Amino acid sequence: LLKSQIPIRTEHWDITQPGFVEADTVAHCGHSLAGDFVWSLTLSDIDTGWTECRATWNKGAHGVITQITPIERALPFPLRGFDCDNGSEFLNPHLVRYCQSLDVQFTRGRPYKKDDNAHIEQKNWTHVRKLVGYERYDTDAAVTALNAVYAELRLFQNLFLPTVKLVRKDRLGARTRRVPEGE
Repeated sequence: LLKSQIPIRTEHWDITQPGFVEADTVAHCGHSLAGDFVWSLTLSDIDTGWTECRATWNKGAHGVITQITPIERALPFPLRGFDCDNGSEFLNPHLVRYCQSLDVQFTRGRPYKKDDNAHIEQKNWTHVRKLVGYERYDTDAAVTALNAVYAELRLFQNLFLPTVKLVRKDRLGARTRRVPEGE
């Protein structure tokens, strides 16, 4: 019933204003999903590439919304659209109500299609995995420490590390030439 209230985004992102974000979570569980551990919540704007990360204990609806609220306030633009995968941390009545209260368009990708959220999957790698790695973090102190690291790095990552968007691909025989913005 809830999934029928959240439309599936089938078209590619073709927007020219900031505020439409993709969201995902990253598990910091080491080699086992057993028990409780820390998750990183990542939101990335499609137009600007602005990315915000927050650590949360588990990935329950309460913890995720508790972290989305300060992310929404920290964004340098209003939140207009929220797109996510089909995880239970996002597809819940609490987040639906939260998005409705802010008049934010709430959409989701197709089930089992990771490419639908390619922008956020790339940011999970550059902003979370390369920084934190694949170790298990399962203490409250780890949540506090990760949030401190994310707070220290957010402006550096968003203002001083370039985000290059692909404009087109040119096929030259057997080779493909990628043409980024500004070229």
